Amino acid sequence: MKPDRKSKLKLGMVTYLWGAQWDLPTLITNCEKTGFAGVELRSTHKHGVEVSLNRTQRAEVKSRFADSPVTLVGLGSACEYHSADHGVVQQNIDLTRRFLELSRDVGGSGVKVRPNGFVKGEDRGRTIERIGRALLTCAKSADEFGQQIRLEVHGRGTKDPAVIRQIVDVADHPRVTVCWNSNPGETIDGSLKPHFDRLAARLGDVIHIHDLFDERYPYRELFSLLAARGYEGWCLSESPATSDPLRVMRYYRALFEQLTD
Repeated sequence: MKPDRKSKLKLGMVTYLWGAQWDLPTLITNCEKTGFAGVELRSTHKHGVEVSLNRTQRAEVKSRFADSPVTLVGLGSACEYHSADHGVVQQNIDLTRRFLELSRDVGGSGVKVRPNGFVKGEDRGRTIERIGRALLTCAKSADEFGQQIRLEVHGRGTKDPAVIRQIVDVADHPRVTVCWNSNPGETIDGSLKPHFDRLAARLGDVIHIHDLFDERYPYRELFSLLAARGYEGWCLSESPATSDPLRVMRYYRALFEQLTD
């Protein structure tokens, strides 16, 4: 008997470009048609799943996903904590709490947040400390709502995996995880492994991927590194917009299956 080589990695999408203009029923239907098993709902898009929803509306969203084969992986916020203005940071912490509560209510398991760069003229260590401390505060809400905080590897300067590692070392809490973002320039001598190994122990249930055909990024190595760690989380596409999304999504799924076999 041949060994089971089926990948444990799960394919989904972020409503970033492909699904930004789809309402929730259309989004779920299109994922079903193309074999995308999960979705991260990015805030401000046409699906309308926002912190302003009332209790009845939240229950309706949860029911829609429960009645379909598509998993609501979580929510994608733009919450960030690098500002030198304490009031701005607190506003983002408060909004993060609202997103975490919303994710709990609609059946998601976590919320994507991000660092978005360094404060000009400020010592980098102070910015890193501020972001990490804010994440620790958010982790208390994540604990309360049973959610995961997914820190995207993002931002000018802050997307450096070494910086992300410093941030999560400050935010040393099991609810604070890393969302690998498949950014250009992550290889050292042609390999992802040195940077991957910095963050592997803190990876959450979601990573973001982009154009799988782009040979400048070593996706086969990424998927191999994930498999070697026994990772069974979600790989969510953030690929560019297209005039024929369903056809592209079918091709994308086929390539994903080849690269992860």
